[in-house]
Amino acid sequence: MTTADFLTPRRLVAAISIAACSLAYGIQANAAEHPGVKIYATGGTIAGSSASSTDTTNYTSGSLGVQALLDAVPELADVAEVTGEQIANTGSSNIDQEILLKLSKAINEELATDATHGVVITHGTDTLEETGFFLDLTVDSDKPVVMVGAMRPATAISADGPFNLLEAVTLAADEGAEGRGAMIVLNDRIGSAYYTTKTNAIMMDTFKATEQGYLGAFISGKPHFYYTPATPTDKPHFDVTSLDGLPKVDIIYAHQDMDPALFTAALDNGAKGIVIAGSGNGSIPETVKPLVKQAMADGIPVVRSTRTGNGIVSAKEEGIGSGALNPQKARILLSLALTETDDMDKVRGYFE
Repeated sequence: MTTADFLTPRRLVAAISIAACSLAYGIQANAAEHPGVKIYATGGTIAGSSASSTDTTNYTSGSLGVQALLDAVPELADVAEVTGEQIANTGSSNIDQEILLKLSKAINEELATDATHGVVITHGTDTLEETGFFLDLTVDSDKPVVMVGAMRPATAISADGPFNLLEAVTLAADEGAEGRGAMIVLNDRIGSAYYTTKTNAIMMDTFKATEQGYLGAFISGKPHFYYTPATPTDKPHFDVTSLDGLPKVDIIYAHQDMDPALFTAALDNGAKGIVIAGSGNGSIPETVKPLVKQAMADGIPVVRSTRTGNGIVSAKEEGIGSGALNPQKARILLSLALTETDDMDKVRGYFE
């Protein structure tokens, strides 16, 4: 008797049902073996679209929702049990403190659960480094926090978003990514969110930490780390759980013939702290130094960073040197510091 003879219609149906159940069980068991990764979508180029497949500058950011991003990369199911949540859907120049606080609180809550191994934040690249830095200072967990974006919209030929997203989720699911703080993943590179910055307006290889280097890179879709986990020297942590807002801190760009009135206007407009993007080693015109000194005496901290994009700004007689932080990151640290203290020496200690 052949197998065909043995399998009557009724037995054939039963056999197919058993096979289907076994396959479904196998898929569920396999999925359960993958680490849990939560994706928080905020918009940006990675979710952008354009009518032209060659348009990489005039597209509309935040056109696609988180589910569309997930559907575009079915390979995500091979590395993690992925869920998604739409926190915002906008260009990153519109990210504000309300979104930052909402995101940080959601991530802290999510990472406190056993089911989640790590989180990924999809984000526009223009201010991605600021959000990454903020999360690095406010997320209280050793689990991976991965920032990811794209330099080409989803509708472009050779869009980089899908592969960047796959690598970000892979990193968030990797045990070797634990204890490294918030990270930034684009263009096959893994960088520390504390140091990494955008260095080119439109090119693919824009995110770099020139002095500190990369933490690692992806090789054939797998993360390869250069070092064991480490923490930036004296990196602080801030609890934002109970905060509904952040103190106002403005950035003023230094240049030849800088008008001191810009500094005064910032104070008159309610700034609780000021960051100056100084030239060179945080240098500012002599006409501005008396205003900085007076602001410090009045309890308004003034941090002097550098517009050069790289290097350490040393301690200053007038104001506070930003150390290794660029103006946009110094602004975030100063704002967070002011949520905890108005003691000028303590504020200075966060930087110098």
